[in-house]
Amino acid sequence: MNVAVLGATGSIGASTLDVIARHPERYRVFALTANASADALLELCRTHRPRYAVLSGISIDKNLESRFAQHGVELLPGHAAIDRVVAHPDCHAVMAGIVGAAGLASTLAAARAGKRVLLANKEALVMAGRLVMRVAREAGAQLLPVDSEHNAVFQCFSESRSVRKIVLTASGGPFRLAPLESLEGVTPEQACAHPNWVMGRKISVDSSTMMNKGLEVIEARWLFDLPPERIEVLIHAQSIVHSLVEYVDGSMIAQLSNPDMRVPIAHALAHPERIESGAQPLDLSLVRNLSFEKPDPTRFPCLQLAYAALRAGGTAPAVLNAANEVAVAAFLARRLPFTGISKVIQNTLERVQTQAADELEAVLAADADARRAAGAQVLALAA
Repeated sequence: MNVAVLGATGSIGASTLDVIARHPERYRVFALTANASADALLELCRTHRPRYAVLSGISIDKNLESRFAQHGVELLPGHAAIDRVVAHPDCHAVMAGIVGAAGLASTLAAARAGKRVLLANKEALVMAGRLVMRVAREAGAQLLPVDSEHNAVFQCFSESRSVRKIVLTASGGPFRLAPLESLEGVTPEQACAHPNWVMGRKISVDSSTMMNKGLEVIEARWLFDLPPERIEVLIHAQSIVHSLVEYVDGSMIAQLSNPDMRVPIAHALAHPERIESGAQPLDLSLVRNLSFEKPDPTRFPCLQLAYAALRAGGTAPAVLNAANEVAVAAFLARRLPFTGISKVIQNTLERVQTQAADELEAVLAADADARRAAGAQVLALAA
């Protein structure tokens, strides 16, 4: 199976390439993409020797092309090149690992080409769930969730009529027990210090606000065709139970493993088979406690905002996602306090008019409007 890894220089890309390298008889890296990290991408090409490499965010020159060509790799520029490689007939599977709204177009392109899509980019379904699912269905694409929670649900899920609800678990991040009055002074370094997972800076902040879980609720609505009232979130600080499915007969089925993204990646790559992932097996004799609690809405207002956007429907989730990306970027740049993230999102949702999200143009227009409104809110709160 030839695999294109989008966002190859990120943490999901690293985990994917690790799993692929463990099974050279089954998988070959077909293409690797990055935004602007030319040196990091070149190093990956030295190791994995894909046919294509794509740098979508910077211009390339002959010298850069020749450096990649030395390793038998054709370097391509621009976002259109990502669409080209994912639609290539020799590409069989696509790891959609580009973070944020930037990953929507390539995820759609892979679905439109009828590929096996390993979906790590939750924002594609948050922004345009109805559209992505329709395109995938019409093209015969296979969408396999890679988020640990959705992959866990996928492993436990049968047909929806027998399911009462699904439960997405959340670690609660680094501030689960912190005094509420201390959150105003949280620094980017503190917010990025996740207690259980190794992740990028943006998703680490999303975990600390629980917006990441809110986005996952919206993603789950489309993946499993369930209304928001049948999608529950519980804090599970140990990150051992990755999600649960409750059935109408009163039983529950859960998926457990150590917190390692290689587990869901290996599952999605090999489905319906199972392959070795490289993750450390879970030793239940060492697991002394599995605790669950409901999230405090005062501590985690972003989760409630995500539910509200999902219930509003249309382009409201796209507005939510765009406002969150702007607010998190401002926080990481020290231009917005940690508690200002939820305020920017709420104010943007109140100010941006929403519409139906059946076409890509409407989604992208809502995304642009929300980014402008959120930028203004950042300036207002920083004044």
